[in-house]
Amino acid sequence: MVKKILTWGGIAFLLFFIAYRPDSAADVFQSLGSTVADIGQGLGDFVTGLIA
Repeated sequence: MVKKILTWGGIAFLLFFIAYRPDSAADVFQSLGSTVADIGQGLGDFVTGLIA
């Protein structure tokens, strides 16, 4: 029950954040995307180093 409340609360906060602070929300998502890309690049470099 608590997990469900926290999940819906998080979704509501996310929608509120996007609706009222779109520039800040875009910056946050851009930063997260960049971080995920960096992790993928590092993992690819690691696998390439293992194979080569």
